[in-house]
Amino acid sequence: MIKILLVEDDLGLSNSVFDFLDDFADVMQVFDGEEGLYEAESGVYDLILLDLMLPEKNGFQVLKELREKGITTSVLIMTAKESLDDKGHGFELGADDYLTKPFYLEELKMRIQALLKRSGKFNENTLTYGDIVVNLSTNEVKVEDTPVELLGKEFELLVYFLQIKMLFFPRHKFLTVYGDLIAIRLFLLWKSMSQKFARN
Repeated sequence: MIKILLVEDDLGLSNSVFDFLDDFADVMQVFDGEEGLYEAESGVYDLILLDLMLPEKNGFQVLKELREKGITTSVLIMTAKESLDDKGHGFELGADDYLTKPFYLEELKMRIQALLKRSGKFNENTLTYGDIVVNLSTNEVKVEDTPVELLGKEFELLVYFLQIKMLFFPRHKFLTVYGDLIAIRLFLLWKSMSQKFARN
C-alpha cells in the first residue's frame, strides 16, 4: 500500500487529511518539523505532505535538509503561505508541488496521484484497500501480498465493493444477488477481510 508522511501541526486539518486518504494510503501523522525530518529520513515513504509553519523546525528547513541528505522522496508543500516568493523558494529547495490553504481534499488527492504516477508508484488500473490489491488489467487479487484466486462473478463483486468502499455487507445480500457456492465463498472471504480491517 502507498505510504504517505503527513507533517502538519494543525490537528484538525491533519485528521481530516488522514481520514480522507485512509482508503487510499497508509498515512503517518507527525506534528512538528523535527519529527517530520526524522521520519522522512527513514526512506520508507512514497510521498511527503509538508506544512511550512511548523514548530521546532519549519518546512523550508526540513525540505532543505532532506535534499542535502540525498533523499529524493516527492514532497508536496501544503501551506497558507501563498506569496510567489514563498512558492519559488519551495521549488528551489526541491519541492515537487505546492498547494495553498485552504484547499479541497479532492484536489489534494488528485495532486498526490499525479506525483505518484510521475514516480511510477500509482497505477489507475489498480484498486487498493488496506492490504487488498486488485489489478484490473490482469484480474489478479492479493491480500497481504498473497495471491487469492477469484473468478467471474467473484472478481466482479470484489471490484464493485472496493470501488464503493463497502466493507460490511450482510450474508443474505450475497445470497440474494449471487446465491449458492459463489456467494458463500465470497462472503467468507469478505467477512475475513472486514474483521481484519475492523481491528485496525
